[in-house]
Amino acid sequence: MQALYLLALDPIAETLADPNSYGFRTHRAPADAIEQCLTVLARQDSPEWVLEGDIRACFDEFSHTWLLAHIPMDKAMLSKWLKAGYIERNVLHPTEAGTPQGGICSPVIANLALDGLETRLRTAFPRKVWNGYKQVCPKVNFIRLADDFVITGATKELLEAEVKPLVEAFLKERGLELSAEKTVITHIADGFDFLGQNLRKYNGKLLIKPSAKSIKTVLRKVRTVIKDNKGAAAGHLIYQLNPIIRGWAMYHRHAVSAKVFESVDHAIFQALWRWAKRRHPNKGLRWVKARYFHSIGDRNWVFSGEVRDPKGKRQAVHLFSAHRLPIKRHTKIKGEANPYNPQWELYFEKRLACKMTDSLEGRRTLLTLWRRQDGRCPHCGAAITPLTGWHSHHKVWRSHGGSDTADNRVLLHPTCHRQIHHALDSTGMPPPVTRGFGKA
Repeated sequence: MQALYLLALDPIAETLADPNSYGFRTHRAPADAIEQCLTVLARQDSPEWVLEGDIRACFDEFSHTWLLAHIPMDKAMLSKWLKAGYIERNVLHPTEAGTPQGGICSPVIANLALDGLETRLRTAFPRKVWNGYKQVCPKVNFIRLADDFVITGATKELLEAEVKPLVEAFLKERGLELSAEKTVITHIADGFDFLGQNLRKYNGKLLIKPSAKSIKTVLRKVRTVIKDNKGAAAGHLIYQLNPIIRGWAMYHRHAVSAKVFESVDHAIFQALWRWAKRRHPNKGLRWVKARYFHSIGDRNWVFSGEVRDPKGKRQAVHLFSAHRLPIKRHTKIKGEANPYNPQWELYFEKRLACKMTDSLEGRRTLLTLWRRQDGRCPHCGAAITPLTGWHSHHKVWRSHGGSDTADNRVLLHPTCHRQIHHALDSTGMPPPVTRGFGKA
């Protein structure tokens, strides 16, 4: 039932969302929020003070009265969700506040409740205001992901005396309050942590790096896995470690992370070296190295092992190296972009094409589409090459209910793609292809 209501509620939430809200939203990610921080804080004339905000028990404390009055959906159904309670150890616990525990609609409802804060800040603190006979810039900017947010300001006094009270009043209307322990005001030269990254200016230059807490967390996970698998084969240990290392590195690959990746790789190597020596106390170090650490291409001391594939055949596996992952700048999504608005369909298709090109699985999909079309554009019939370029086009737009699967996609020349978007009929289908193609 919640899934059905979510289909109608999510487009409304996207339309009403704050431009710089990035949590629990389609096609938005923490990398977009961090990139917005870079945009706001990197310049020489950027604001120097930051209010780090955290909402205390956000999902558990929303006022039911406010939600019932403002969430645009059937009030009787919403009331049943909010008052349903939860069962723990065969005991029913009533819910007098907060959104449904584990409900798939809860994130969207939370976003609808928190959206509007950026607009209120923009109204109270416009880009430029008159102070006597001169214009001054409050430099108030707002960036939020779920219940974590940062607000910039020109001075500490502005954030303390004017911005923070405004935020507290906004949250109080919704039954919420700021966490006194986690809400602090920091100078950019001292740096602050946000979404696992540390943002700090060094001699006027903003650097974004993985935070110390994030580094300690990933190393603790890795060491725990190694400790819990003292008797496991190297291949099985690698299968457990690679997702942890790869996931953490992919999250931080958009920051200034190269040296941090090297230090993390070294710390993991030390833990694995101790693991290998402990398994074979009567063997020499050369034997241990030859058994577990191999040379792969231009890489030396690569922790390696073997596993069996589903057919029972042995295959070699190697530990993922974080510092081998290239650092790549993230392209932030436009704040006003709405995936449910057909006017933005072409924009999201271009972003998807870039994302596919960057990922191995995406490149496989592109190759499948290219081969299926015999290497030719189904609109004009000419060959698709790296020189001509291509766009991945959805035959039925996603804003019209189309899927993201390969069956609903074709590769088109960029010019052909634009022509189709200008000439599409109401079904969102491209003109039918009647010509036959040979191999490209």
